[in-house]
Amino acid sequence: MAWQPSPESLNMLAACLKDSLSGFDKAAQKQAEIMLTQAKTNPDINNYLVYLFSSQEPPSGLQCSAEDYFLIRSSAAIMLKNNIKTSSKPIPESSLALIKMGIPMCLRDKNAQIRNYAGVIATEMIRRGGIMSWPELLPELLKMIGNESGQVTNEAQEGAMAAMAKICEDNTKMLERELNGERPLNFILPKLIQATKSPLPKVRAHALTAINVFTARKSQAMLNSIDDLLQHLFPLASDSNNDVRRQVCRAFAQLVESRPDKIQPHLPDLVDYIITQQKSDDEDLATDAAEFWLTVGEHEHLWHSLTPYISKIIPVLLECMVYSAEDIALLGGASDDEDEEDLEKDIKPQFAKKSATRQANGGEGSADPAQNGNAYEKLASMDDDLEEGEIEDFEDGDDANPDERWTLRKCSAAALDVFARDFRDPVFESILPYLTKNLKHNDWPYREAAVLALGAVAEGCLNVVTPHLPELVPYLISLLNDPEPVVRQITCWTLGRYSAWAADLTDPTQKQLYFEPMMEGILTKMLDPNKKVQEAGASAFANLEEKAGKKLEPYSLPIIQQYVRCFKKYKDRNMYILYDCVQTLAEHIGPVLARPELVNELMPALIERWTKVSDQSRELFPLLECLSYVAMALNDAFTPYAQPIFVRCVNIIHQNLEASLALANDPTLDAPDKDFLVTSLDLLSAIIQALDPAKSSALVRESQPAFFELLTFCMEDPTDEVRQSAYALLGDCAKYVFEQLQPSLPSIFPVLLRQLDLDGVLDEDIDSGFGVVNNACWSAGEIAIRHKSNMAPYVPELFQRFIEILTNPAIPKGVTENAAIALGRLGLGNGDLLAPQLANFAEDFLNSMDEVDPSDEKATAFRGFTAIVEKNPMAMEKSLLHFFTSIARYRDLKLRSETKSGLHEDFQKVSSLLPVF
Repeated sequence: MAWQPSPESLNMLAACLKDSLSGFDKAAQKQAEIMLTQAKTNPDINNYLVYLFSSQEPPSGLQCSAEDYFLIRSSAAIMLKNNIKTSSKPIPESSLALIKMGIPMCLRDKNAQIRNYAGVIATEMIRRGGIMSWPELLPELLKMIGNESGQVTNEAQEGAMAAMAKICEDNTKMLERELNGERPLNFILPKLIQATKSPLPKVRAHALTAINVFTARKSQAMLNSIDDLLQHLFPLASDSNNDVRRQVCRAFAQLVESRPDKIQPHLPDLVDYIITQQKSDDEDLATDAAEFWLTVGEHEHLWHSLTPYISKIIPVLLECMVYSAEDIALLGGASDDEDEEDLEKDIKPQFAKKSATRQANGGEGSADPAQNGNAYEKLASMDDDLEEGEIEDFEDGDDANPDERWTLRKCSAAALDVFARDFRDPVFESILPYLTKNLKHNDWPYREAAVLALGAVAEGCLNVVTPHLPELVPYLISLLNDPEPVVRQITCWTLGRYSAWAADLTDPTQKQLYFEPMMEGILTKMLDPNKKVQEAGASAFANLEEKAGKKLEPYSLPIIQQYVRCFKKYKDRNMYILYDCVQTLAEHIGPVLARPELVNELMPALIERWTKVSDQSRELFPLLECLSYVAMALNDAFTPYAQPIFVRCVNIIHQNLEASLALANDPTLDAPDKDFLVTSLDLLSAIIQALDPAKSSALVRESQPAFFELLTFCMEDPTDEVRQSAYALLGDCAKYVFEQLQPSLPSIFPVLLRQLDLDGVLDEDIDSGFGVVNNACWSAGEIAIRHKSNMAPYVPELFQRFIEILTNPAIPKGVTENAAIALGRLGLGNGDLLAPQLANFAEDFLNSMDEVDPSDEKATAFRGFTAIVEKNPMAMEKSLLHFFTSIARYRDLKLRSETKSGLHEDFQKVSSLLPVF
């Protein structure tokens, strides 16, 4: 007998679902959420949800208005999707059958929102179970889209196409992979291209959306279909629907990356087309059109082809850089709001920056390629977990603020920046008349746009702008007092862009005329009455710190005094950028920060903030990161502050790990934020490096819970960024507190060896995975030079892992170098164990070491390698010349450190043992 719902249960569930989306009665909403959480334990819960969702009219016995029933269906859909997504147990077959029956019905629904929800659930089903978990779905969707029978309603065609677009977006790799001897995309892509001819605009737009998931990817299916796609794209370029033309613009931009050869012949026509679209009244369409310039401008070869058209393109970019009347209304920027508290929704989400990877030359490198992104970078969207249709009715329009979203204005400025770096002087010559006319314009939007344009060309046109800077910079400094906050804001940014020119002035008079007033002007704006100007001032000053570096040392005290004033004045949002200013200063003036007059100014302000911020606040991320830089700059002068900070970091790690264990036992709990782990581990690393080793050892020894027990848990965390920071901390412990680490090595090494297994690096997370492997190699090498012959039990497996890394061409160079250094260091005390394998790895080792800059780390690796050679000199027959070349290179260097001097002696000793072949 077919499943039937209990009327009583159905009514109760419907009431809870409605109340869960009630924004008016918070108590009812909370109670409903509790009831729904309990309902999840009912094995039939998904049956009830799909029953409500797929019933177009209220089931018999359910009394409610049409409006309330829509809320019930929407809530049922969201809960069903989340159940499919998060369920730790397989969904019963009987429930899956009901879902597979209900979703196609909902794709035909008259309500667009319901159709969207159905597409989201279908996508989640495929993502969770794979294509073969619902093999009928894709053919059924394509059949509905194609409407070959002529009987499929417009709503059903649109619903099916939107679902297909979502499936393509969320399951891209799955569709490209081979399945039962065929790749699904080879069949789907031609059907999608065919769908762009649909008479329905929404179907055409969604078909292009789905196609654009693949246009930038070099799949076999796209290779086969590219000419067919282009034949369809060009007629669609004149489509009457704006959404269709948006997707056409996106397709052309993405093909620049994947198939520039197909774009090149059409570039003259495309220039005119994109200019026309960029002038559209539809800002979304205009912005997508402007993205085309960015993509072409950043293409290694194609940008040259735009040379004849620069004079046509740049005026359009300048025109689009002026705030629109709508944006001006949304800005509402003329107020002095320094005393207003920030609302939680106004504070940008904070994330821990990726931990630095330990490099083979002894330094650190950013693991985050986006860390040094430009000022036009799109703000991270926080809607990633919210699917199309889920939030449309519940948004409050916060993103309307043009400061908080990617706009035509920002995109045009970014394109001007890219063109300035491509074409250099001609770009400045093109904008000079515009600057002359608008920099002193009476209407502030034109004044602001001119300052933005001047800032945008700073990097690419510096040489040609430089003769004008003695006149421009004082004028820009005067604009810091413009009555319009938005002008003051952009002026801070532009001055920051030219701060390298001012910082590099060597003549004392010129420094006094330009650098000092620029520095003072920006610093003053950090306490502007308007909070957005404060933020722009702080951001610009961090930029100036990067450019000026140690040249700021004489001004350190007034800078820090201004920071302390900011700490007292700033509301939550701007506090984050203030931390960046402090850490950038610490990074660049280093030990100078340890002067008592500077420490006594800065540290009380930081510690006061440290005591105010709770362990659950996201402000903790930038604060912990800031303290890491300050600790490294102060070195042992950080001692008075170290113990309570160290203890708190250990406690935060402990709480986070306990929350993860609790979640494993109860999936209904909130997942702990792993960024707390990352930033705490990084700060512990900084403290251990900064303090005198005896003091660091005491902190580690007295840690409760046991320090290395917690660290081992972090080394096994499922999150790459946590493990990356954990292995960095492990290596630092080996360097500075090895006596404390040594007793824990028997439990640490099995974990470390598993991490070095390349099979554990997932395709999807390959970049972050290599960051972890890199730090694991580095930490193994740091342990090896101190543990020496005690490494013997682990040498065979470590050797195998390092060789796998050295001989794999797909491994990034930095990881290979760290593996080579660690392999060489294994020879210190274990030369006899590795000597039999010497002939098999000598050449790979030497090749990798050729790439490593001279450093103590390289020297210790070579000392270990020579110890291995000493045990088996005959194995060097094939690599002898290479080895002598490496020795000769080191002899040419001025060896100062004890390690390098020891290496010199090792080379002399081993050279006498090597036979002449």
